[in-house]
Amino acid sequence: MAVNLRKGQKVDLTKGNPGLSKLLVGLGWDTNRYDGSADFDLDASAFLVGSNGHCNSDEDFIFYGNQRHSSGCVESTGDNRSGDGEGDDEQILVNLALVPANVDKIAFTVTIYDGEQRRQNFGMISNSYIRVLNQVTGEELIHFDLGEDYSIETAIVVGELYRHNGEWKFNAVGSGFQGGLAALCRNYGIDA
Repeated sequence: MAVNLRKGQKVDLTKGNPGLSKLLVGLGWDTNRYDGSADFDLDASAFLVGSNGHCNSDEDFIFYGNQRHSSGCVESTGDNRSGDGEGDDEQILVNLALVPANVDKIAFTVTIYDGEQRRQNFGMISNSYIRVLNQVTGEELIHFDLGEDYSIETAIVVGELYRHNGEWKFNAVGSGFQGGLAALCRNYGIDA
């Protein structure tokens, strides 16, 4: 049974699930009706972060332009440009056993492509969530609904997997940024 989290809550992931290594991270959202003419294109990304809070190299940024880490530890399943349909809009696969030793945290983010230019923000998005599943069994382990607390943000750090005392934990972050993907890249030390 999945643990439903609130913003700021942390939960052990591997301690209670011995042998867990392959995860499916699903991110989903719906767009509200608005007066603009441009379609919404939301993108899920992952930043593999070292102890200094930054990516060790540009390769540690997994997104639609770099869908698979060279170690095989993180892989995006592709870019859904419409967000239509039920269930996860985008998914990221994680193999904890392959995460390099110099990576302490994997941050999962969602951005609105060209949000500023299109005058779109997360105040126009509803039903957004992140969920973490055991990829082998399909069991949902964690679910975090972001809520409707965003009005001007075009990027959100949704959640983080992080190492603590040899185990992996999950942190429900829900932190918004203005400036879209470029702002997130700067935050994690990637040249955008």
